[in-house]
Amino acid sequence: MTAGDPTRDDDSGQGGLTAHLRRRIAVEGPISVAAFMAEALGHPRHGYYITADRFGAAGDFVTAPEISQMFGELIGLWCAHTWTEIGAPDPVNLVELGPGRGTLMRDALRAAAMVSKFRDAAAVHLVETSPVLRERQRAMLEPVLKGNGPTWHDTLATVPDGPVLVIANEFFDALPIRQFQKTAHGWTERMVDVDDATGGFRFVLDRRPGPVEHAIPPSARTAAPGSVFETCPAATAIAHELGARLERSGGAALIIDYGHPRSAVGETLQAVRRHAFAPVLDAPGSADLTAHVDFEALANAARDAGARAWGPVTQGAFLAGLGIRERAALLRRRATPGQAIDIDSAVHRLIDDTGMGTLFKVLALTDPRRPAPAGFEPA
Repeated sequence: MTAGDPTRDDDSGQGGLTAHLRRRIAVEGPISVAAFMAEALGHPRHGYYITADRFGAAGDFVTAPEISQMFGELIGLWCAHTWTEIGAPDPVNLVELGPGRGTLMRDALRAAAMVSKFRDAAAVHLVETSPVLRERQRAMLEPVLKGNGPTWHDTLATVPDGPVLVIANEFFDALPIRQFQKTAHGWTERMVDVDDATGGFRFVLDRRPGPVEHAIPPSARTAAPGSVFETCPAATAIAHELGARLERSGGAALIIDYGHPRSAVGETLQAVRRHAFAPVLDAPGSADLTAHVDFEALANAARDAGARAWGPVTQGAFLAGLGIRERAALLRRRATPGQAIDIDSAVHRLIDDTGMGTLFKVLALTDPRRPAPAGFEPA
């Protein structure tokens, strides 16, 4: 689908989404930030992730699996090792939430082939709603799977029962968030309305009565006026679902994303277009909308469902603990001088404080009977 002029009030491209949102607001009044994000990212005709492949240098952003094969390889070996630790169940559901182009799963499966029994036991399931990305994933994984899947799902709920190993890399950051702002009279929800002067969109505060204090954790309720607190009901619901599944059927989940280890006030919603920040409300459907992940909220939701949570630890510490430097050294032995420079650059980008090493965190969830998984052992 070709993107249209975002200012056009028609039914094509992002212009169609703008018109749709204007009509919705005209009927309902201002909508929540979560509703705006859900439409911008997942509208069935015009949503950002529905209409095109947004990954890589030619798209809007680059994820860790696109930086280096080492990332996916280490995740695959983590899954194989964890599988042995949970008793080597056969079959086991190997699940990825939001698998992008399928690059991570391809590299993970290639590395996991070193443990042939795990590779034979693993049934690959991908939770993906974008038709465009499903086709990219099919092309990426068919040479590796050789006709044995994967199976696609719109939600985690339809993944078959049984032991699971779940990977979620940069999945939770794109789930719709709600924003609440502290005023002189207490907390109120931030909404999105049409700006009559420009025809675009603007943030407003909800004027409808109704308590929202329950959405704010006690640690944040005393924040100063003007403070913003973000919640992600979809993320905590999925974490709770994961926790219940792990408690019931066994297994583990690995969540990798950028965010903060503890719930805290702060506005983190951002838009990215062509590798640069863009206005959040500008031309919905044409930019990626994300927010920092609240890892404490995810861990608490999973624990409430009966699972055990480990971490979060920084991505740098996690990958270093799994042996990314050693893997890089092996790759350099067979590399040309130019390739060796690229390998070193990728390692630095993935684990250094100046790259993704500190901003990105890793949280593991397991069934309550399991010890700490690899990368999360007590010091």
